[in-house]
Amino acid sequence: MPKLNRYQKKGEKAPIDRVTDPKARERIRLTVKAIEGYVQFCCIAMGITQLLSLKFSTTELKEGAFRYLRTPSRSTVSEATVAYFLRRNIFRIMAKKPYSCITRFIQEKQETLDISKDFWAS
Repeated sequence: MPKLNRYQKKGEKAPIDRVTDPKARERIRLTVKAIEGYVQFCCIAMGITQLLSLKFSTTELKEGAFRYLRTPSRSTVSEATVAYFLRRNIFRIMAKKPYSCITRFIQEKQETLDISKDFWAS
């Protein structure tokens, strides 16, 4: 991607129009698509975290409140608390429910490693 000029004049071509190589244009397009996908997934993850904080703040999360807002709310916990709780307990939750849809989905997507090949290769 060519460097953007903040002080571009009205009649000048846009920096993307100056790229003529089709491979370079495709790489730029794929980079923009990857960035937009990352931002979309971040928004979805934050929304799910907010929903979890609203729905489950009166249960397990509230009892072990290790994080809080500056002025702690008595009814809801923050998204940071939910994220911290999930980081610490996601494997325990998945172990308790091995046949849940999300657990099976994650297990199917994980690569199975053949340790013996890696061990003897080194």
